[in-house]
Amino acid sequence: MRTRRRRAPVLVAALLAATALAVAGCGMDSGGGTAAPGTGARADAADAGDAGDAGGVGEPLRFSGTTLEGKPFDGAKLAGKPAVLWFWAPWCGTCRGQAPQAAKLAKTYEGRVNVVGVAGLDKPGPMRSFVSSRKVGGFPHLNDEQGSIWRKFEISQQSSFVLLDKDGKVVHSGVPSGPEELDSRVAKLVG
Repeated sequence: MRTRRRRAPVLVAALLAATALAVAGCGMDSGGGTAAPGTGARADAADAGDAGDAGGVGEPLRFSGTTLEGKPFDGAKLAGKPAVLWFWAPWCGTCRGQAPQAAKLAKTYEGRVNVVGVAGLDKPGPMRSFVSSRKVGGFPHLNDEQGSIWRKFEISQQSSFVLLDKDGKVVHSGVPSGPEELDSRVAKLVG
């Protein structure tokens, strides 16, 4: 119990900082993108839905990061299929409870929907432990320790889901009221 008490103020401070940055839109102005120092994560800002010169990839998919295994990840590779981005933190009780649903969703829609976890608000070790202990290793998880992808999608709380259609357009963002709502929304994306 002693360790939990010492860690609580740090976690609360991290959560408050992430929320403040998300609300303030830190670094997300109309003139450029954001880069999270030391993570390799980058989120380019552009007009929403503008395919521009990025090979037909809409603005929401213009981000990159690093997986928990240290491999580069390009959001543009999600184009062509609907996608579910699950924003979670390793110490989050709600995230723990939603892990089986996220794993089931990835398995049910394998090959038809891209499911990607976006871990934040902690260090890589606890993030990797969460993936292992919660058995959600069947889809990629990004290390968003610095919060650049969370800011890009204006995520201010975990566990949140962002659903994108096959063209990369955000069709839903938020906390589902329950497993049935999330399942229904993903089923509609697939058609």
